[in-house]
Amino acid sequence: MKLSTKGQYAVRAMVRLAGWHRQGPVSLREIAEQENISQQYLEQLFIELRRAKLVTSVRGAAGGYTLSRDPSTISVGDVVRAVEGPLQLVDCLSPGNEECCRLLETCVSRDVWKKLQDAMVEVMDSLTLDRVVGKVHVILS
Repeated sequence: MKLSTKGQYAVRAMVRLAGWHRQGPVSLREIAEQENISQQYLEQLFIELRRAKLVTSVRGAAGGYTLSRDPSTISVGDVVRAVEGPLQLVDCLSPGNEECCRLLETCVSRDVWKKLQDAMVEVMDSLTLDRVVGKVHVILS
């Protein structure tokens, strides 16, 4: 399994915003330059992040984006789900989609995928933006 660039770039952008939390709105141009990500691509991601109520947009000359709440309350999982959708490794683990496989009752690998998916979700949900920003500051100092 591979996380798409949507998830990767959204997390990078949100960590950058978390690092500037309480300093006012940050333009997508600034984030794009700092993270070497296309501004147009970020615009598409921020539509989804705004729809998920993770960021707030501010119009005007000094406008840009801010986190909609404290970075200690936004997890990496929240960000990834906002741009990627639900985190699922295989189709049969998606809620309401149990009938996708005729071997469901006798499947020997489904439990493995379920445990792996649960562990992945647990890790992503346990990492908040402020914790990731803290790790970045330690690396850079």
